[in-house]
Amino acid sequence: MATAEQSSQITDQDGRVDLPDHGPIEHSRFYNPELAPVPVERRTWTTYNYFALWMGMAHNIPSYTLAASLIALGMDWLQAFLTITIGNLIVLIPMLLNSHAGTKYGIPFPVFARAFYGLRGANLAALLRGFIACGWFGIQTWVGGQALYVIVGKLVGDSWINATVVGGQHWTLWLCFGVFWVIQMLIIWRGMDAIRRFENWTAPLVSVGFLILLGYVLVKAGGLGPILSAPSKLGWGADFWKVFAPSLMAMIAFWATLSLNMPDFTRFGGSQRKQMRGQILGLPTTMSFIAIVAILTTSGGQVLYGEAIWDPALLAARFDSPVLVIVALVALVLATISCNLAANVVSPSYDFSNAFPKKITFAMGGLITGVIGVVVMPWRLISDPSIYIFAWLGFYGGVLAAVAGVLVAGYWLVVRTELDVKDLYHDGGGRYWFSGGWNPRAVVATLLGAVLAVGGAYGGPFPADGLIPFLKPLYDYNWLVGVVAAFVTYLALSMPSRAESPARLEGEARA
Repeated sequence: MATAEQSSQITDQDGRVDLPDHGPIEHSRFYNPELAPVPVERRTWTTYNYFALWMGMAHNIPSYTLAASLIALGMDWLQAFLTITIGNLIVLIPMLLNSHAGTKYGIPFPVFARAFYGLRGANLAALLRGFIACGWFGIQTWVGGQALYVIVGKLVGDSWINATVVGGQHWTLWLCFGVFWVIQMLIIWRGMDAIRRFENWTAPLVSVGFLILLGYVLVKAGGLGPILSAPSKLGWGADFWKVFAPSLMAMIAFWATLSLNMPDFTRFGGSQRKQMRGQILGLPTTMSFIAIVAILTTSGGQVLYGEAIWDPALLAARFDSPVLVIVALVALVLATISCNLAANVVSPSYDFSNAFPKKITFAMGGLITGVIGVVVMPWRLISDPSIYIFAWLGFYGGVLAAVAGVLVAGYWLVVRTELDVKDLYHDGGGRYWFSGGWNPRAVVATLLGAVLAVGGAYGGPFPADGLIPFLKPLYDYNWLVGVVAAFVTYLALSMPSRAESPARLEGEARA
């Protein structure tokens, strides 16, 4: 049984909203088939689909390096594990809050953002997310290419590993990077169904490579004893807490991108319960698993080789058995492709398509993502654990936190989860047109939240005293500062509009 609502929306018994007739909006310049609301009958993803999605996204080389880098920074296994686990539980909250709209209305993240930023202003939020995803796509492709380079090197020999250096890297490594890039582009060109099928069959396999690495290290190191007894270089005093706060923000920032664009996936959800259960089962468990495997493996490598090797491909290259290395890294390559497609191609494909709906398709958006992912030179972003965590993750995490704060405040407290789907595509009018397609309240809240969060950025490429020195103390808590500041600001600025009558608001929006 269904009930009719405004603008011919239909609400099903489970609360999902459908827009049966796309006729009034399909000629809008803000509409294309990829951005259109998914019909309820095509929202078929199950709990397993979301669990498999998270397993595919979490079990990859950058997730491994995220945990391993904490060991490289001086934490022991327990400190690193607690830092990652707490970060994942925190980021799950905004992720589930933003996921709700995708399942209820069948809309992707850029369209969801239109409700609060305006039909044009949504490009601010979408492109911020999209360009960061391009950086991540490049990083994932680079580390996947490295794994492929080691695999071929074990088969071919030193002539491959020690090939001529071109542009600071062996030409064979550049070749593997290019091959890895092309494979992913071929998959994304086939669309979302191809990605879902790939996730489903790779999800149960991606753990194999990490377990092989861990098993080898445990045998060589003499079991867990030497690993677990290794002391923290930081202790539990002031030295640890100085590293813990920015590291925790970086752990949250690792999935801050997905906390925004999960509607890109939950729009296909069979119900709110299915997507929530799949994510609650998927994110904390899979990330905790990969974290403990990475931590133990890196700690074991430290016992064996006297240094914390945080890149699993470089660690595997030191193993004696070529067969073991090849099996492990093949699984890791599959894992990285699986993660990269879901986490770093789907979102920017929608985001770039949202900027020019009539000109950029989902597949074309994926190609743009791939090109930008090379241009950002990912080999430099991931060259040092300090830059990786405190500069790359910390800075963009604070910026995206401001967007998350606006979306959560707007959806749950300002509009109380009620959206008019037709008006999300209404060209030049409707309640989401605001002022020339922009909502100044959302822009102000985002800018204020972002400046407070990352204005004091220091270390790595940033000045030692911070970009804005008096904000430097806030940078260690960048994600938290960004989300709270934007949330409170947007809510405060929106309070007068909530008190006005719907008729007056509608009249102002159309004026």
